[in-house]
Amino acid sequence: MVAKVKVGIIGVGNIAPAYVRGCNQFEILELVACADIDMARAENFASENGIRALSIDDLLADEDIRIVINLTIPAVHAEVTLKIINAGKNAYSEKPLGLTREQGKSILEAADAKGVLIGCAPDTFLGGGIQTCRKLIDDGAIGRPVAATAFLAGHGPESWHPNPIFFYQFGGGPLFDMGPYYITALVNLMGGVKRVTSSAQKSFTERIAKNGDALKVEVNTHVAGVLDFESGAVATMITSFDVWQHALPRIEIYGSEGSISVPDPNTFIGPVKLWTTENPEWTEVPLTHSDQVGRGIGVADMAYALNSGRKHRASGALAFHVLDVMQTLEESSAQEKHLYLESPVARPPALPIGLAEGQLDA
Repeated sequence: MVAKVKVGIIGVGNIAPAYVRGCNQFEILELVACADIDMARAENFASENGIRALSIDDLLADEDIRIVINLTIPAVHAEVTLKIINAGKNAYSEKPLGLTREQGKSILEAADAKGVLIGCAPDTFLGGGIQTCRKLIDDGAIGRPVAATAFLAGHGPESWHPNPIFFYQFGGGPLFDMGPYYITALVNLMGGVKRVTSSAQKSFTERIAKNGDALKVEVNTHVAGVLDFESGAVATMITSFDVWQHALPRIEIYGSEGSISVPDPNTFIGPVKLWTTENPEWTEVPLTHSDQVGRGIGVADMAYALNSGRKHRASGALAFHVLDVMQTLEESSAQEKHLYLESPVARPPALPIGLAEGQLDA
C-alpha cells in the first residue's frame, strides 16, 4: 500500500476539473478540499467532486493537507504560492511560476527557508508522447542532438475565449501563455539553456474579442528566438498570436543520425515519429510510456518525492529556468543582443518504463 498524501486546491476555474481527474488517477494522492475567492463557486465545485469547500485560510491551516495546488490566475501565482509556502505547505502551481525572475527567485528562496517543495506545471512532459521521445534520445536513436525547432503559431484566443483580455496584458502573450509547454519539453529532451537571442514585436495594438470589445495589446504577440543549450545544441523557436495559418511542425529534434517529430507539448499523448539514417522515412514509434495520464501527474510525482526523499521532476528549479528563458527572450529583443541565463538546470530524470497505471515508482 502507498502512503497517501492529502491535497487541496486553491482556485476552481476552468483548469480545476482536469486536475481532479488527473490526481484521481494516482493512488498516492487524496484530494480532500478546495478553496476560491468565490465561496459559492468553491462549494459547487466541492459538491461536484466529493470534497470539502474551505476558505483559503482554513485550507492552509489544515494540518492534514501536505500539498496545495495553486490554480489561480497567472497575475497572482507568486502571491498565492508564497502564502502556501509561508503556511508550511508544499506548493504546486499552474504555469508560469511567476511573471518575473524576481518573483521566481522569491518563491525558491522562501521554499528553501521553510523546507518545503515547489512544483510547477506544465507536467505534460511526463506524458507518454514526450517520455517516449526522451527514451529515444537517451537510447541514441538519433545520435547526438544538435538542433531543434519549436513552433506555436495561431491568431490569438480572442476568437473563442470568453474573457481574453488577460492574454494581452503583462504576463500574457504567446510566450508566457504557451511558451512553458515548449521550453519545458525542450529542456527535458536536450538539457538546460545557456544563452538566447530574440526579436519580438507587438504586431497589432488592438485586438477585437468575439463579443466586439476592443482589447488593448500590452505585450509582444510574435517572438522569434534562438536558444543555445549547454550541450551545444541550438533551437529555433517561434511563439505567435499573429499567424492565421501555417504548416509548421510543433517540435522537431535533429540529431547526428536522425530526427524525431515530437507531439504537441500541451498534451500527454503521441504520435511520435522517427527518421534515421538506417531507416530513412518517417515512422511512427509505439509509445514506451502511458498516454493515459493527465494534469496532476506532476503533483503525484511530488507526493512520491515527499514520501521517499527523492527529487521530483516538475520542480521549482525547472519552472524557474523556463521563466528565466522567457524573460531573457523578451530582454534580448529589447536590448538587441545575446543574453546569458542565470539559472543552470539539469534535465529531470526520465520516468521508468513498465510502471503500473496509477504509480510513478517501480
